[in-house]
Amino acid sequence: MESFRITFRPSGHSITAEAGETILEAALRHGLSLPYGCRNGSCGTCKGKIIQGIVDYGVYSNEALTEQEKEQQLALFCCAKPLSDLEIECQEIEAVKDIKIRTMPCRVHKLEHVASDVMIIYLKLPTNERLQFLPGQYIDILMKDGQRRSFSLANAPGNDEFLQLHTRNYAGGVFSEYVFSHMKEKDILRFEGPLGTFFLRDAPQNDTPIIFLAGGTGFAPVKSMLEHLFYTENTRFKHNKIKLYWGARNKDGLYLNDLARKWEKENENFCYVPVLSEALPADNWQGKTGLVHQAVMDDIETLLDYQVYACGAPVMVKAAFDSFTSERNLLRENFFSDAFVPSKPATT
Repeated sequence: MESFRITFRPSGHSITAEAGETILEAALRHGLSLPYGCRNGSCGTCKGKIIQGIVDYGVYSNEALTEQEKEQQLALFCCAKPLSDLEIECQEIEAVKDIKIRTMPCRVHKLEHVASDVMIIYLKLPTNERLQFLPGQYIDILMKDGQRRSFSLANAPGNDEFLQLHTRNYAGGVFSEYVFSHMKEKDILRFEGPLGTFFLRDAPQNDTPIIFLAGGTGFAPVKSMLEHLFYTENTRFKHNKIKLYWGARNKDGLYLNDLARKWEKENENFCYVPVLSEALPADNWQGKTGLVHQAVMDDIETLLDYQVYACGAPVMVKAAFDSFTSERNLLRENFFSDAFVPSKPATT
């Protein structure tokens, strides 16, 4: 199959695009983030310059790319397909500051009850709209009474047809009661995002080992990060040993356990360690028990050369940070976290 080399300026990154693949599709497949908004030629967010080479401009809106702009060698990278090797000029997304925060409507596409108290919500954006985000970021659902409910995005950025949220049914939870008792497919919601600074950083070394630590539905942003690593051709992480420790009270709380096992089978550099703190007799549990951060302490004598990404209840995240930095030599700057707090009913 014919393929073309694309070189990005000013970064100097170079990737291969397959025949029939757009510049944006090729970039996302290789783990590079370019600005985009709609992915179908309607908004103009992904516009950049063709310095050298020729492209098929594809189908797009004349308002998003004018004939005058084409004469200036501009193209929409979500539509343009290489017809030769290319050298292009565009901004690459390197950090949160490069991504626009938006307020958008969305429709509930599907509700998936994956555990007794966990629901996965699939949200569909309006036609011609996509949300660009970094793996690990979250959105705020804007409720009608003015309150907000924060949820990490569980899908990888490259798989953005639906936004995926994982919500637990907390007693008295402002949003969860609605989700489990009243929400139905085709309901309309509004949200603001993406938000947060919990996202993948470059590893200090090509072989820096990485630990992902998840408690309960703190698995959601970890899932986004891991799927980004596994399903993009991102050579930066191919030589890193990656371990996921996922803690829950009982086996029902490991609501996507089979998915984590599947990742382990498919990726030689990945290891999955589930941990239960209150295993039930019916669980017939043979794995690790206790606190999830303690399982890491039991397995690893020093974290000096590690990166750690932790998401879960504040008490878990704090315990992990304190123990890892004081007892296992983890450098403070190599601990990245997102702690979430269940919402409570409004009080007068």
